[in-house]
Amino acid sequence: MTGTTIDQAMRRALELARRGPKHGPNPQVGCVLLTPGGVVVAEGWHHGAGTPHAEVAALRTAARAGLEVKGATAVVTLEPCSHFGRTPPCAAALADAGIARVVFAVADPDPAAAGGADYLRRHGVAVEPGVRTADGEDLLRVWLAAVRQGRPFVTLKLAQTLDGRIAARDGTSRWITGPEARAHGHEVRAEVDAIVVGMGTVLADDPSLTARTPDGRLAPHQPVRVVVGLRDVPVDARLRGDGGPLVHLPTHDVHEVLAELRRLEVRHVLVEGGSVLSTAFLRSGTVDEIQAYLAPVILGAGLLALDDLGIDTVAAGMRFGNRGVDVLGDDVLLTLEVRRDGPASHRAPTAEPDEQEQH
Repeated sequence: MTGTTIDQAMRRALELARRGPKHGPNPQVGCVLLTPGGVVVAEGWHHGAGTPHAEVAALRTAARAGLEVKGATAVVTLEPCSHFGRTPPCAAALADAGIARVVFAVADPDPAAAGGADYLRRHGVAVEPGVRTADGEDLLRVWLAAVRQGRPFVTLKLAQTLDGRIAARDGTSRWITGPEARAHGHEVRAEVDAIVVGMGTVLADDPSLTARTPDGRLAPHQPVRVVVGLRDVPVDARLRGDGGPLVHLPTHDVHEVLAELRRLEVRHVLVEGGSVLSTAFLRSGTVDEIQAYLAPVILGAGLLALDDLGIDTVAAGMRFGNRGVDVLGDDVLLTLEVRRDGPASHRAPTAEPDEQEQH
């Protein structure tokens, strides 16, 4: 009977990696240990910050079962780390365990953690990078972008009518989209590290900015709730109630916001702030992805989703790549990837945000 191939093991490692949390400072990583004959010895994945990395988890699983790993191949979705962080370096753990070969999909771009491949080679371990790299890059695209850019990955959420409105002329905005789209929005909130809104949204809508399950309960993971603006968050605001930590950043500078969130180990930001804040992020050139919920509604007047972006011609427009289209009840979700080769970097406006909470 034919044993498991390296390609099959990497596909399994990618499946395991997806079991880990999408939120948090660490990447999703999976590991499969194979004998030279292709028999799976053990598997592991990373369960979140502060827990054993995927390689160590697999080694421990093998040890608990009394299985020998000396001479085995470790198939890992990300290059094993080589630094002491919350946990010891995985490269050293693999070498010390007698692993003979390490195969990985994606090289680690984090200067603090990279170098695992070189460490392994110096300690007599054969290293083979580049197996299913495209799949690994897609799995880790948010984490990789955050590390490579030196700032959080930014998803801009737009929930609007067909004519681009997020509120009617009288200011009402609930509910433009239907229950399926709103439920999906809560799923996204439960996967990101932080939600960012402007002070105008807080004062106008008094949102809670929580991630909730379909039955209305708080999801296990609650993102940090970030308010941007110079005025104070009201003492009786719902943001001070149950949910994630509240962070008030008294600035209108998008880059200052992202720098502070990076310091807080935020990797993925969801901007829900409304027209002015959304425009500011777009003009700053820091948006990486747009999730646009389109409702089959036309208002003809009311608050637009975006303000003036300073674009005068079609040729100068911001262009996006389409990552997917989903039908959510009567609504449609467009997931768009921002292309860095277009004119997407503009100076951000400095006006006090005065937005409507979306959905």
